[in-house]
Amino acid sequence: MKTAIVYYSMGGNVKFASHEIARLLEADLIELVPQKEYPDRGVRKFLWGGKSAVMGERPALEPYEFDPEKYDRVIFATPVWASTFAPPLRTFIDENREALAKMKLAAVVCFAGSGADRALVKLKDELDISAFEESLVLVDPKDKPTTEKMRQIEDFADSLK
Repeated sequence: MKTAIVYYSMGGNVKFASHEIARLLEADLIELVPQKEYPDRGVRKFLWGGKSAVMGERPALEPYEFDPEKYDRVIFATPVWASTFAPPLRTFIDENREALAKMKLAAVVCFAGSGADRALVKLKDELDISAFEESLVLVDPKDKPTTEKMRQIEDFADSLK
């Protein structure tokens, strides 16, 4: 089964987790990059990111390569913003909704505060599915690495093999 990991990462935690999972599954990585960057420091980071997430915005993305014919599964990886998933994923889902409906779907969320469970529910709702094949919740795996977090990543990958 060929897998793509579609991710957005601002602080690097989602990117770290995505790359580790891709290595373990021999999956392709598709990084989503908004054409207009979000502020990544201070109060503006939380205000703009949170507003964008809560309002369900769909930012324009830099071009990415995704051929749905190549994949049986997509793993979405996202930070948690205001108890939901990052807006670039919403754009990707809208642009590929028909193809995604035919695939197995999994999810990884990284966070530092709270709202991970709600973010997974909102992502399922956006995808119009009742459950993910698998899901993984990580607290800052790059910024606060532990053996336990690496084991969680390995267990997640093993469950998808």
